[in-house]
Amino acid sequence: MADTTGNTTESGATGAPGPHSAPRKSSWKYIGPGIVVAATGVGAGDLVATLIAGSNFGYTLLWAAVLGCLVKISLAEAAGRWHLSTGRTLFDGWASLGRWTTYFFVAYVVIWGFVYGAAAMSSSALPLQALFPDVMDLKAWAILCGLSGLVFVWFNKYEVFEKVMTVLVGVMFVVTVYLAIRVTPNLGDAFAGLLPVLPDEKDSILNTLGLIGGVGGTITLAAYGYWVNAKGWTNTGWMKVMRLDNRVAYATTGIFVVAMLFVGAELLHSANIAIASGDKGLIQLSDILEDKYGTATAKFFLIGFFATSYTSLIGVWHGVSLMFADFVERLRGTRTTGEEVASGTRERSWPFRAYLLWLTFPPIVLLFQGQPFRLIILYGVLGAAFLPFLAGTLLVLLNSSRTPAEWRNRLLSNTMLVMAGLLFLVLCVKQIWDQPWSEFF
Repeated sequence: MADTTGNTTESGATGAPGPHSAPRKSSWKYIGPGIVVAATGVGAGDLVATLIAGSNFGYTLLWAAVLGCLVKISLAEAAGRWHLSTGRTLFDGWASLGRWTTYFFVAYVVIWGFVYGAAAMSSSALPLQALFPDVMDLKAWAILCGLSGLVFVWFNKYEVFEKVMTVLVGVMFVVTVYLAIRVTPNLGDAFAGLLPVLPDEKDSILNTLGLIGGVGGTITLAAYGYWVNAKGWTNTGWMKVMRLDNRVAYATTGIFVVAMLFVGAELLHSANIAIASGDKGLIQLSDILEDKYGTATAKFFLIGFFATSYTSLIGVWHGVSLMFADFVERLRGTRTTGEEVASGTRERSWPFRAYLLWLTFPPIVLLFQGQPFRLIILYGVLGAAFLPFLAGTLLVLLNSSRTPAEWRNRLLSNTMLVMAGLLFLVLCVKQIWDQPWSEFF
């Protein structure tokens, strides 16, 4: 995607000098945080949603999947640009907008983290149980996934975390592309699917908006700026590198979702096969693949399914814990900066590790007790509200004196952020409307 600020200059860095000198030009060798955000943002649920879209509509909504990637590019670029142009973290920017942002963030990370922890562990456990059915039951695999994620993030810093995520993304890439090729996509129909056409059925607009909004990432889009800093990028000298990195992130995401849409269109739509929503839909797909292509292909897919789910788990364990640590420092009255994140001190701090524990141990209770009904409704509402919150606050921060004039939004960035804000606001209202409020009270 093009430079969304409309600026071409890279001089005049306004952030403090970073721990690593910025390169003269962007280069593929610096890519890293984008791979992390792509891996974390694309979970099993995203793949299932895309599969179902392909199953129901064939290639008709391919354009919506691509548009979803472009929308997320604009959000992640804006978050990264805030960190690099101001030298401040995103939470520091949110805090400047008023106390209400703090209240929203606290409610979000406490409730969302509690429920998400259980969901992420279960999602990672499903393919492992399918691969090794006689070893342990699902709950034991889920606990093992959660504890391994805790240990891995607790004892490793960003550099090791990025390398492991890159390997797992490689596995995801190979598996999804292999499946897309194996089902022999109809390229003529696929190219026709790039034309913006709505399916001819009830609620087609809302279904299309849901696919656009569901392409990779919620709070991980906000975490992108923190990973940019953790990489050692702390000033505007890294702006071109960050933008290249961000484009790679969502090009990778695009390949994942387009490949799965191909699978849905060719394997499910053509045979009129329906699969369940949620992670269990991928287990169904594994069975279908085994019947059509053999055991080896099914197991290969399950390995990719595990890589997809586990990268989301450890990505959230690291990224959101980093944000929580920054939040606590801001509450203490510290003006939080990208330099502090780059130093690695946040990853060794007690708030970082306390949130890691929160993501791991309380959710284990949910694996055995079931998920409290009211809590699930609040989780759905807060989750739906986060992306409108992110788009809206970035619009304010990047159009005000809080951002150096050189790096404020221009027309393209404002247009994309307004589109993102309206899209996610509609989806948020629908999500809130669909909740069973009568049973909540």
